[in-house]
Amino acid sequence: MTTTRIVALRPVALRVATVVLAAAGLAGCTSEAPAPAPTSSAAEAGPTAAPTLGPDSTTEEAYAYFDSVARQVVDGDGARDGRTIVDALVAAGFDKTAMQVTSDTTSRGHAADSVQFSVLRGDDCLIGQAGAAGYSSQSAPVLGSGTCLVGTTRTIDW
Repeated sequence: MTTTRIVALRPVALRVATVVLAAAGLAGCTSEAPAPAPTSSAAEAGPTAAPTLGPDSTTEEAYAYFDSVARQVVDGDGARDGRTIVDALVAAGFDKTAMQVTSDTTSRGHAADSVQFSVLRGDDCLIGQAGAAGYSSQSAPVLGSGTCLVGTTRTIDW
């Protein structure tokens, strides 16, 4: 035989239980938190000039321009092959004879996971990498070898 036990709540416990249940029921009825106040941004300050390249460009200016050109090719066109990237950099005004690029294929003939490319500007290198993981870039000092990339690069003969 099963017995059912009825528990009587004390008046204080009953009030607490009522308040807890009422609060839980009202929690879904509250309005959303107010939207955060807008903050100022560069876009509100006016259009920012696109990076450019000139004979007197600093390394930082040249890097910003290099990065914008390469990013547009990789992100916009989806191109990750060395020739397309080199051609875009040349069209943008970079010196092809100062560039290096790694091979698009491995020694076994498979597509390379990524392609590295660079432009030597004086004592500084503008370096980019494009691959399945996306695009990244940096500015770095020229290597002791007088080049920007370590390892084997392909001849830019087109």
